[in-house]
Amino acid sequence: MSFRRGVVRQSKFRHVFAQAWKAEHCIDDVRVSRVTWDGPLCAVNPKFTAVIIESGGGGAFLVLPLNKSGRIDQATPTVCGHAAPVLDVQWCPHDDNIIASASEDCTVKVWEVPDGGLTGPMTEPVVTLEGHSKRVGILAWHPTAFNILLTAGCDNLVCVWDVGTGELVYQIADAHPDLIYSVSWNREGSAICTVCKDKALRVIDPRRGTVLKVKEKVHDGTRPMRAVFLSDGKILTTGFSRMSERQLALWDTNDMSEPMAVQEMDTSNGVLLPYYDPDTNMVYLCGKGDCTIRYFEVTDESPYVHFLSLYSSKEPQRGAGFLSKRGVDVNKCEIARFYKLHERKVEPISMTVPRKSDLFQGDLYPDTAGVEPSLLAEDWIAGQDAAPLLVSLSGGYAGTPSKHRDKLRNKPKLQSQGSGTDSTPVPRQAASPTATTTAKEMESEGVGVVQQRVTRAEGEGASDRARREEEVLSEVLAEVKALRSVVLAQGQRIELLERQLVRIEDGDV
Repeated sequence: MSFRRGVVRQSKFRHVFAQAWKAEHCIDDVRVSRVTWDGPLCAVNPKFTAVIIESGGGGAFLVLPLNKSGRIDQATPTVCGHAAPVLDVQWCPHDDNIIASASEDCTVKVWEVPDGGLTGPMTEPVVTLEGHSKRVGILAWHPTAFNILLTAGCDNLVCVWDVGTGELVYQIADAHPDLIYSVSWNREGSAICTVCKDKALRVIDPRRGTVLKVKEKVHDGTRPMRAVFLSDGKILTTGFSRMSERQLALWDTNDMSEPMAVQEMDTSNGVLLPYYDPDTNMVYLCGKGDCTIRYFEVTDESPYVHFLSLYSSKEPQRGAGFLSKRGVDVNKCEIARFYKLHERKVEPISMTVPRKSDLFQGDLYPDTAGVEPSLLAEDWIAGQDAAPLLVSLSGGYAGTPSKHRDKLRNKPKLQSQGSGTDSTPVPRQAASPTATTTAKEMESEGVGVVQQRVTRAEGEGASDRARREEEVLSEVLAEVKALRSVVLAQGQRIELLERQLVRIEDGDV
């Protein structure tokens, strides 16, 4: 009897394995919130971990340095400015010190955390956004435009804010007849996808307030659903079948008549929270109350969604935070890291690709979205779109403060929220900036930026104009210097690899 070997799908992520960190590297005695809301309850960036906690007489969340471990004292200061429980927290992708929080008190607050972490209770936000009439449970920062924040609440409203001014710039009031379960931006930030209690998946242009696509009954079950935009414009949803089996489905926004792929998993009641990594095109599914994390790879070849493996443990998860790619350890081939919430503990879990070489694995780490925004808020409001500005992770990511951080330093004067929808700007035709690839192009572009900024300052005094020009020029020169050092380092790496290749060809290795 003979057996025919099947063809094994080739993928560099087939052998990704998950491993929980040792107990001494976990965070203990954290009273994780028991609020009845199907959110992650945790947000992580390369500087801080934020966890929503139990709090008497209001809402609060912890903010701890990313490398913090051990027992958390009950006297540890918290961010405690809400009058009711906090439902969601999200770090700004363009400033690692800025975090937004949404609460049952119907408000959204934006906070600035000092570099070293909290030294005392934080009660005064940078800005408070008031436009919802019921509790707010969904936050989503714009992926490429600075200071643009989307919020959704139990009043079935989707609001888009300019955090720098505190202004409600867009409001989508009539697109959702029932409770909104999730909202996700596409990669350029030109559209959002939402899923609602009416079981429909919608693709919406937030600036025009128009529904571009609708798919009824994405999942037949009555339990909550989730949806996330993928980098190529497809949408991945999680939900339940009519028989209460948990499902994952992939949708092509050009033809939503039938899903490209559907996978059924189990009959657990926990809502599946999808975490998407656009660099590797992997999706991680964390079920509330589950003891497992499943991970999949999405490709262009059938069946499109490929199950890779699952991480299993004895303790169920209350929620999970997903570290942005800028924070992973590239020296250990770590491609993702979760911060799993237990009842009284936060446990890091690393997803790693086994590699023998000590060299930087460029195929695992394509350039990723950096901290610098592609657009300012006013550019996006005027109708422009742009892809994220990418940075290399070679040698590890060394973050620099965003050039626009001072826009949130002072509290903005809040404008009237009642007239937010009446003065909606008319979007212009989208314009995408071209990427510069050499240090010389960057330098010339930088000089252009200097000239533009100096022109804006012509009305000011001569001394102030000279100071601004000098500051901008120093910023540009620093960027050019950093780019040149990266080019030099890459050239050295190429030379080293070429020498190794010659040795292999000569049979010396």
